[in-house]
Amino acid sequence: MPTLIDNTRPKPEARTVVSAAARAKGKGDAKGGLYKPREPIYPKLVHGRWRTVKWALLIVMLAIYYITPWIRWARPGDLPQQAVLVDFAGRRFYFFDIQLWPQEVYIFTGLLVIAALALFLVTALFGRLWCGYACPQTVWTDLFIVVERLFEGDRNARMRLDAQPMSFDKAWRKIGKHLTWLGIAFGTGGAWIFYFHDAPTLIRTFWIGQGAMTAYVSCALLTATTYVFAGWMREQVCTYMCPWPRIQGAMLDEHSLQVAYLSDRGEPRGPHKKGQSWEGRGDCIDCNQCVVVCPMGIDIRDGSQLECINCGLCVDACDDILGRLGRPTGLIAYDTDSAVAARGCGQKAVYKYVRPRTIYYALALTLVSSLTLWALVGRPKADVHVIRDRNPIYVRMHDGAVRDGYTLKIANRTFADRTFEVAFAGLPGARLSQPGLPGSGVSVLVPADQVVAVRVFVTAPPDADRAPSLPGRFVVRSNEIQTEAKTVFLSGATNPQ
Repeated sequence: MPTLIDNTRPKPEARTVVSAAARAKGKGDAKGGLYKPREPIYPKLVHGRWRTVKWALLIVMLAIYYITPWIRWARPGDLPQQAVLVDFAGRRFYFFDIQLWPQEVYIFTGLLVIAALALFLVTALFGRLWCGYACPQTVWTDLFIVVERLFEGDRNARMRLDAQPMSFDKAWRKIGKHLTWLGIAFGTGGAWIFYFHDAPTLIRTFWIGQGAMTAYVSCALLTATTYVFAGWMREQVCTYMCPWPRIQGAMLDEHSLQVAYLSDRGEPRGPHKKGQSWEGRGDCIDCNQCVVVCPMGIDIRDGSQLECINCGLCVDACDDILGRLGRPTGLIAYDTDSAVAARGCGQKAVYKYVRPRTIYYALALTLVSSLTLWALVGRPKADVHVIRDRNPIYVRMHDGAVRDGYTLKIANRTFADRTFEVAFAGLPGARLSQPGLPGSGVSVLVPADQVVAVRVFVTAPPDADRAPSLPGRFVVRSNEIQTEAKTVFLSGATNPQ
């Protein structure tokens, strides 16, 4: 028989903020283990403003995740027709009209830094909004709890079902729940691999065993982790495995907006009977509803805690009870520790959204965002790299002219085929040609989003006073696009001037 969670509250005079890790360490099992076994948490369904926000975000984010790989985007030739694709085979990242090459990894770095700084700023201002509303662990756990309620009922029904001996009714409900969880987990892993392969092609080859091995391995791993993390571990992932609850301690201060119990209104707490006066007591009737709806199984009245993900469900539960009693809502609300303490002392609450840490995060975010946007907008549409011939490094012709060989790698970073005209600058009288082709001048057709290598010769007329090494550059043009690459011309002269 599983152990049911004890949702009883510590006595007011002994309220202490303790992390789950510390409690677990102090309550090892009878054999002296480091952590006690996980106690199942049965969060109760609640209705309200923040629950509605969570439903809306859950639907939107899951829709984006599952639908995005199927959005088609027309590109010329044999280029992928998928709007968002991480194409490892082709070494490209496609995002609608934007394509990034491996050499542009600095843009990916900028985007990651922007995401981190934005998370820091949001946390400093509004607490753990990411954890409560947008984290994949939270989103899929919410979805798994919906399935759990569908098969087993709400909190009390699930607790009764777990306490019952095995029966046909219990077996089909448990099996149905876990099969649905596995189906969702498989869909999660399946959607993920479509971001790395053409979705319509992969969905056909996957089921007949002709998909890439990486697709099968990635799908299996993500299916297993989604099923285990969202179905079996839930709050343990947030408390023990995720580093963010501890990192956020460096982002938060007394002015950060978080879910808080307004002790200045709620205390002293205690049961309340209909018709009883509210004089000399707080608005908290000790109904424990804020605890039974919490997906982390904590009591927000104990103050800020490591496990709290700021989901706001306790706010909805408390507002519902206060509304029935005819009392003002907001006993549990998004507020700051500073404001709660000020009101407790009879002072006016002051909210400081602009403070040194938020200014630092905002400035850093603005700077990195500007640099990344500048790099993205200003990146060249074409590129050229030069490789000099190593053997021989130069050739002296019968008439005294000197010829150097080069290999040019011309990259066309646009979605249209382009013909590039190549010229060599910096060496007066030099002639540019291609091996085996008569005449001078070099013209190269480069398909869309491709790199073409072309070998060229630069021939300089006889000149006894020429230096042994001269700087030069290849200029590559195609209509409004121009790019250059520096190189050197070796003449073999022994009497440099």
